[in-house]
Amino acid sequence: MRRFRVGLGQINPTVGDFEGNVRRIVEGIERARALGCHLVAFPELAVPGYPPEDLLFKPAFIEANLRALDEVARASRGLTVVVGFVDRRDDIFNAAAILHDGERAGVYHKQYLPNYGVFDENRYFQAGTEAPVFAVGETTFAVNVCEDIWYPAGPTTVQALAGAELVVNVNGSPYHVGKARFREQMVATRAADDIVCVAYVNMVGGQDELVFDGASLIVNERGEVVARGRQFEEDFVVADLDLEAVFRARLRDSRRRKEKLRAAETAPRIVLPALPVAEPAPAVEPPTIAPLERVEEVYRALVLGTRDYVRKSGFTRVVIGLSGGIDSSLVAALAVEALGRENVAGAGMPSPYSSAGTRRDAQRLAKNLGIEFLTISITPILKAYKRSLARAFKGLKEDVTEENLQARIRGNLLMALSNKFGWLVLTTGNKSEYSVGYTTLYGDMAGGFAVIKDVQDARLRGRALRQRARGARGHPGERLRTGAVSRAPPGPDGPGHAPALRRARSDPGGLRRGGPRGERPHCAGLRAGDRPPGRRDGGPERVQAPSGADRREDHAARVRARLAPAHRQPLPRALIDSEGGFASLPMPPPRTGCAGEARARRGKAGARTPALERR
Repeated sequence: MRRFRVGLGQINPTVGDFEGNVRRIVEGIERARALGCHLVAFPELAVPGYPPEDLLFKPAFIEANLRALDEVARASRGLTVVVGFVDRRDDIFNAAAILHDGERAGVYHKQYLPNYGVFDENRYFQAGTEAPVFAVGETTFAVNVCEDIWYPAGPTTVQALAGAELVVNVNGSPYHVGKARFREQMVATRAADDIVCVAYVNMVGGQDELVFDGASLIVNERGEVVARGRQFEEDFVVADLDLEAVFRARLRDSRRRKEKLRAAETAPRIVLPALPVAEPAPAVEPPTIAPLERVEEVYRALVLGTRDYVRKSGFTRVVIGLSGGIDSSLVAALAVEALGRENVAGAGMPSPYSSAGTRRDAQRLAKNLGIEFLTISITPILKAYKRSLARAFKGLKEDVTEENLQARIRGNLLMALSNKFGWLVLTTGNKSEYSVGYTTLYGDMAGGFAVIKDVQDARLRGRALRQRARGARGHPGERLRTGAVSRAPPGPDGPGHAPALRRARSDPGGLRRGGPRGERPHCAGLRAGDRPPGRRDGGPERVQAPSGADRREDHAARVRARLAPAHRQPLPRALIDSEGGFASLPMPPPRTGCAGEARARRGKAGARTPALERR
């Protein structure tokens, strides 16, 4: 048995924090040395942090990245280190450095630059053309970057045909629901097809609206997972690989003999000096780490994305407008899990239309979570607005305008708290609301980070995510047991919805029927046999099937409602679940989805959000 020990440093870098990133990498190198690893790898662009975006247009940033790489190289004595950085030649490249015994021994330039979804690598980088392999003693290994492994006939295949027994793939692969399972299947398929061991290291952490889930992998030549990293937390993955088994398996595959002759043209062989032979370390038994369940994945992604956005942006405390509804309750619970109860404040801002039940629920939630709770009535401010607008609105009935005033007053108050105390405002709108414009500009859209903007309304109202929030570690199990999560979902005028709307108004369409509140005819969306608006006694009155003219008029009313400037906001970068979603949004090629260097597309809702579901 020719045993080769591989270590994967699944770290959480920060863009531009060269000192902190180097410290994390060097700590990982020291750990690898102590465990007797022959090779240790770190994620894509780990040195400058991912994604650096337009900082790549600053020569000083690129130079600082190269100086930081030199520090890492000096720490690599006695073993081989693979780490992502920005290489500079006549252009710049998304690159992986191969550091060997204290020296920079080689560089790999990423070949497949993704340019879809959140990725915009052609804006920043030149593509590489070579896929070198490296020989150290009896071992031959290769390195490539992220997207390169997603192509069946890409660099991984070329390097395996050129003799690589181990392919190290460094990644910055952003999370969406279910991606870890799909990614693991892809890596296992690539390993088995090319008869090569694969060490797949992914970063972990949040950066702007992106979340990286880790879940690094070491897979043998049969496509079997030998070791798996934890999701949504830093980890160090170590496993022993039998490289002699790779040679034995290849002897039985005659196809390689016909194909590998062409591989030498694009896969130069680089021989590295042999390292001193160390005493054989005891065999390691990687811990068994099972993939997370779907709801647990979503919950941990939301927590990690919130924690890293707040801390990496330099904030320590957040404030949330608590309406007594499910959305704000869940955001508050996530914030406490991410930041600690001492760093979260809630603000209740009742109006004349707020019910006693929702006020009580907001107070109970804050008490259960153990967070500071401020009550600021908006009634006098709303009256002052109405007095100021009385002459301009003379003779006009109250409508959605007055309803939106409430949301905008609340947004103003939250931003005042933010400005005065340095708190970050967390907004509470969900994906369904943002997608159909069920929000108010300069009102409930005002804030710095939209925690659940990529979570669909139906998923929020399902039991599973709420149960997960109730049982979060370190917090009372009863913390979300308020009326906010036990009563039926409110309509657009329901007391649990923020902003609270006039109870006298009826709008049976609303979000549940796909239209912005306050802009649709009462009968829009009703089917033959439905009770008309206002009929709550179960009486015999029914809506008749509409005529063709009625249907055309109803359709026109829907279109006008969706285009109404007061409510139809620009569609944010809604992320699509693998189970369905908004089919009109462009989907990436099915084999892609791995991160490269990319500009993160920001939602137009005025707040950033962790990306959760498949694009």
